[in-house]
Amino acid sequence: MEWYNEPPVWEVIDEAIAITSGAKTDFWRETHYGFIRDNGHFFYQQVQGEFIVEVKVSGEYQELYDQAGLMVRLDEFNWLKCGIEFVNNVQQVSAVVTRDYSDWSVVPMPHNPPAIWMRVTRCDTAVEVQYSLDGTDYQMLRLAYLTPVKTVSVGIMCASPEGNGFPMRFEKFQIRSL
Repeated sequence: MEWYNEPPVWEVIDEAIAITSGAKTDFWRETHYGFIRDNGHFFYQQVQGEFIVEVKVSGEYQELYDQAGLMVRLDEFNWLKCGIEFVNNVQQVSAVVTRDYSDWSVVPMPHNPPAIWMRVTRCDTAVEVQYSLDGTDYQMLRLAYLTPVKTVSVGIMCASPEGNGFPMRFEKFQIRSL
């Protein structure tokens, strides 16, 4: 795996990845806010064809829009990020699909859970985003078109758009072919 925008602090501990994100980092294109940011952190590998990617994410979310989760990326114009995004002191299960312009879907968590499991399944040109509070029972958050290109970058992502960075942990990361 390799980094796109390596964070200031990170290490692999056993089978987990601990990261502290950098300040004022994000992935976003145009919509509503009128700016483009492509300086978030993304630890990835190239994957061809159809797959399922999963990870358990926990973080010490502190500032508005602190975020951690999964990313599937073709380039700066075509990508998906999903996971937890911290808004008004509430963890939101979040998905952003970008095809030139970013959109944003959220589901607030009734109580800020200690961890969340994220799963993205790619079938042909579509991606399905699911989340779980226990790693067993998953709920669908989003089904979206992404790209017909067969090889994409897949991995974990994090960012701190408004804050100075925060610590997080990714566990049980795996990618498997369909």
